[in-house]
Amino acid sequence: MTAILFLLPLAVALGATFAWLFIRAAKQGQFDDLDDPPERMLRDD
Repeated sequence: MTAILFLLPLAVALGATFAWLFIRAAKQGQFDDLDDPPERMLRDD
């Protein structure tokens, strides 16, 4: 029972941390365009 009291808040804290990091990365635009930059270097402008 004491393990649950220790591990449950730890799991919630880790989940909240990863959710916050994902939202922060999405707001900064890291997931905007993943396909065009590799193709752009192959095009001859």
